[in-house]
Amino acid sequence: MRSDRTGTTTATGETAPAANLAGGPSRRQVVGILAAAVATVSVPAATAAADQSPRRRASRSAAPATDPGRQLLATGPLFIGTYTSSGGPGIGLASYDTGTGQITSTGTLRGVGDPSYLAVHPDGTTLYAVNERQDGGVTAIALGEDGGHTVLGTRGTGGSSPCHLSVHPGGRWLLSANYGSGNVAVHPIEASGALGERTDLVTHSEPAPGPGQNGPHAHQILTTPDGGHVLAVDLGTDSVYTYRLDETAGTLTRVSYATLPAGAGPRHLVFHPSGRFAYLANELNNTIAVCGYDPDSGSLTPGEPQSTGAGGAGSSFPSQPVITPDGAFVYLANRGHNSLSRFAVEDDGAGLRLLDTVPVGGDYPRQLALSPDGTLLFAANQRSNAVSVFHVDQDSGQLTSAGAPFASPVAVCVLPL
Repeated sequence: MRSDRTGTTTATGETAPAANLAGGPSRRQVVGILAAAVATVSVPAATAAADQSPRRRASRSAAPATDPGRQLLATGPLFIGTYTSSGGPGIGLASYDTGTGQITSTGTLRGVGDPSYLAVHPDGTTLYAVNERQDGGVTAIALGEDGGHTVLGTRGTGGSSPCHLSVHPGGRWLLSANYGSGNVAVHPIEASGALGERTDLVTHSEPAPGPGQNGPHAHQILTTPDGGHVLAVDLGTDSVYTYRLDETAGTLTRVSYATLPAGAGPRHLVFHPSGRFAYLANELNNTIAVCGYDPDSGSLTPGEPQSTGAGGAGSSFPSQPVITPDGAFVYLANRGHNSLSRFAVEDDGAGLRLLDTVPVGGDYPRQLALSPDGTLLFAANQRSNAVSVFHVDQDSGQLTSAGAPFASPVAVCVLPL
């Protein structure tokens, strides 16, 4: 199975595989038929269940602890991103039991087109979603204390097919990555959480695209743990770009860029808690690389890519790495192999050692997320229309299934709060 993004962008905003441009279904065509078969509950765009506000997520049962059959632990809100153009209903709304990992649907937030990636403001009051379409956009949604979720509006990204976004730690700027056009955008965040007009758009014009690529394909943008730099991962140019963000003007200035082996196809990275190392998933050559990060210069230095344990290049395509809050273990989702790789973090963050791979319990795990306390891992399985949940052993990092996957049409992103 080929990557869901690698290749040229069509007039409809989909991507055709680079090595097979003449044929084969797109990532959305593959899941469109299955998605329609899964039923959901609809909630108006301005209203959702009262327990969905992050401020209201903690609740406990009055049942005595001596009655395990009735005991309910604290719950947290869960948001699920989808492709509405492929049968997804909108942003899935749910809650999860922090003890058992069980997910319960509370409805659907409609009115946001192709919300394939989600992020929350640091103060927990506003949700942001990309609109992964040819004419790309980013949407802000207010998470009301009374349970009403209100769409605040959408701003254009200036590019096509935005696939990732993040909020700068200061809470005043939204950063987004346009996969189709290979550029990154900056939007101001107003006091209400709504977005202002775009303040910058930077295209990755060098180095030249990698083998089989028709141009740059920005896949992730995030702020470094020290807050001093912004990194943009570009699959098309096999590079990770370092920028400085002017927090007054909302503009990006490139500092440097790091290159991966030709054809690696870097997709997503995650930082070690120390802020000195990052772990970069390479989608096309099916590897993960430990990268050193220098907070002073902002430079990223990739190490030798290593195996994911999920077969060779062309047979599986890693998507997203995540790291436990204590920095002890890294998990990586493998599409095609349909597994999760477990790595032990060694040498104070400078090394990764593959421990094992386990079945993800679904098809094409597009994205991973850990619960805030690191005890649960969630996997959004795009082609099997479901979210898998695993318990994370805090000592060994071992993953244990929390039960049958939660049915969710075209699940491509999961965000537990």
